[in-house]
Amino acid sequence: MENKQLQFLAKVSDILTHDVSTKDLASELKTLLNEYTHIKNLNVYVYDTVTNTMRDCVNNWSVIEDFSDLYTAYESIKEHDFVINSKAYKLPTVISDITLKIEALYMPIVKDEKVFGLIGINFDENTSVNMEFLFLMKIFASQVSLKLQNIVLNEQSKINVEFHDSMKNIAKIIETQYELNYIVPIIGEMLDRFITDHLIYVFLRKDKEYQLVWPKACKDERVYEALSELTPETEYILTNGDKIGVFPLISEEGEISGCIVARSTLDKLSKRDISYLEQLTRQSAITINRANSYSKILQYATIDALTNLNNRRQFELRLGQEIATTKRQKNPLCAMMIDIDFFKKVNDTYGHASGDAVLRGVAGIIKSALRESDIPSRYGGEEFAVLLPYTHIEEAKIVGERLRKAVESSPIPINVEDVDVKSINVTISMGLAEFNSAETGEELFERADKALYDAKEGGRNRVCINQ
Repeated sequence: MENKQLQFLAKVSDILTHDVSTKDLASELKTLLNEYTHIKNLNVYVYDTVTNTMRDCVNNWSVIEDFSDLYTAYESIKEHDFVINSKAYKLPTVISDITLKIEALYMPIVKDEKVFGLIGINFDENTSVNMEFLFLMKIFASQVSLKLQNIVLNEQSKINVEFHDSMKNIAKIIETQYELNYIVPIIGEMLDRFITDHLIYVFLRKDKEYQLVWPKACKDERVYEALSELTPETEYILTNGDKIGVFPLISEEGEISGCIVARSTLDKLSKRDISYLEQLTRQSAITINRANSYSKILQYATIDALTNLNNRRQFELRLGQEIATTKRQKNPLCAMMIDIDFFKKVNDTYGHASGDAVLRGVAGIIKSALRESDIPSRYGGEEFAVLLPYTHIEEAKIVGERLRKAVESSPIPINVEDVDVKSINVTISMGLAEFNSAETGEELFERADKALYDAKEGGRNRVCINQ
């Protein structure tokens, strides 16, 4: 074998010692092949026996449509060495002087003497190859096959691990949260990260109407048409050529409490995707059912379980009492609305357990910075509401700035397993308003909320007043 060919195979061996993804491996092999002959691209395809589909390992394991020539090449190559320009070939036993004009070359990926995938190479126009090159490619494919076996196994295992992590994380949400408007978006985000080829929508059912809870909009009328067909007996609905799947959330009473929708304009839902979504939907339904049960129990409680501040129901009771006292005694009263800046980024970067630690930490700072007569509450999600009795707006501004600086300068301890950081620094935005006798308590907090909006629009980490 010529020195150039030996050098090529030696470089292939070097590449195969690297710990890389399928995508990176294909990129490195393409670069190396271009030193030997000019090619357009190199891809790796694996046949998924669970879903009976061919998957493009270089492009996020996306499904190759049924009409693709890849399926024909995959079947043809089982009894041959190559598929060249849609025709299958076996190598002769002796190298000859024959040359072939080539546009596409498929080589088998073999495991235990069985073909489980293809290496596909597309060449520049007017490229010709000889038998010597094809013999070289046969050795090349044999070298690469073993590496691809390991990578594919690892990547498939990773998908399974991520699935079980998603199941576990959905189940854990209820340990610290019971408000549906908080936990449903978290479930939606988890599903969206796992089912990467499809958009995820979460609907809840109220008064026989489906309300989109996450994300903010769904404009595909085919989704809403599918919702109308759901019954408690429905396992799932596939529509639009299996590119839209609707999976019902069933309550403990056996009624539909909502649904999870997976939608794509390109990829069908595979059997594996459907199986994962069925299981994730069941786990989501259990979590949502528990949240509903907990909220019924906790509606008579007064303390938020996560932050140990007043919960929203207790806050509303105290608001009514303080408004009545203020009107009767003609004392000043201020309202404060607080929001943790970029809180979603904390959850996305460090996980929801770290987000809960941040909520507890900020709540502790709020409580320590206020007087005993002040009334701090967790309003919902990452928002806090505070009543400041006997306080004019100028005094409230001083309190607000003191609180803002305390949060900004206080690293919040994070003691969460599998999270590298020991603490996280966050900031808060704040809106203030002073009560006037012509308004209700709700109107007072609407003005404080508008001031909070101004603070966030103005750059965050600041206090704004609604006069």
